[in-house]
Amino acid sequence: MSSKEGEDSTATFELNKAFLMSTRGALKIAEIVVVFVAFLCYAIASRPPYIAATVMELLLTCGLLLLYLFKLDKALSFFIWPLVDMLNSVFALVFMIILSIVALSTDTLKATIAGAIVGFMCAGLWGVDGFLLFKKISFNYRRT
Repeated sequence: MSSKEGEDSTATFELNKAFLMSTRGALKIAEIVVVFVAFLCYAIASRPPYIAATVMELLLTCGLLLLYLFKLDKALSFFIWPLVDMLNSVFALVFMIILSIVALSTDTLKATIAGAIVGFMCAGLWGVDGFLLFKKISFNYRRT
């Protein structure tokens, strides 16, 4: 194999720096930071169900951030990614509100209560994200 063939087989990823500077990019980063803080609170309190729930949402949000950051949403066009992102935001909002209410009502540890309060903050961020995505999505496009 020649060196020219080796050069052609390397793939380069172009970062979407505009997404990082946008409102949605900043919102995704804020969601990741806040849900990580909630995870830390639950980890300190040693509450496995809450830890699992926050890790799941952390991974989903990180995955969507990476999808937009590496412009994979353009390469994987068989999904309507803004719709997938909006549905994730709505389900994460409901899930985190329920999780935080359960954590507040059943636990007395300060770390669990702090995690629940941070969980409500996460839910607020996902609510804003879902609302912004809902405003962005329009099903009234003319098909040509």
